[in-house]
Amino acid sequence: MNYPVQKNTLYVGGLAEEVNEAILHATFIPFGDIKDVKTPLDLATQKHRSFGFVTFLEREDAAAAMDNMDGAELYGRVLTVNYALPERIKGGEQGWAAQPVWAEADTWFERQQQEELQRLEAENRAAMQAAEELHRRKQAAEEREGEKEDETTAMKDDPMAQAEAEALQQNNS
Repeated sequence: MNYPVQKNTLYVGGLAEEVNEAILHATFIPFGDIKDVKTPLDLATQKHRSFGFVTFLEREDAAAAMDNMDGAELYGRVLTVNYALPERIKGGEQGWAAQPVWAEADTWFERQQQEELQRLEAENRAAMQAAEELHRRKQAAEEREGEKEDETTAMKDDPMAQAEAEALQQNNS
């Protein structure tokens, strides 16, 4: 992956154990105003990890420091000075390890609300479809009942149909 180079921050490698942030600052201050100096600590030993970062206010100062200090000696060790790359963190470019736990709380709550709303809408659609189906079945049953009532009403009005029904009853008895 190509990471953008930070033109005003320098990586300084090959530091001796005796070098601290104050010494690193004093070593690079002749090249220009310094914004920040960091020497990351080893968590187990609480000593720096033989490298540090120097951030200058101006890019030109950083370039001059890199040109002059790369390969220079400090406390008996040869320094490696390059432009620093952005910190590579677990979780992609944004990096979840560099963010506080609550950093995405608002977006998490919004996503939860949207998911709940979608779930409720889906339940509502399913309930509406079930109600429509029940209504259709009820209408179909009422229509069938209406047809049966129409047949019995028609038999009462039709003397021929009554005679046929009586004849069928006599034959069945």
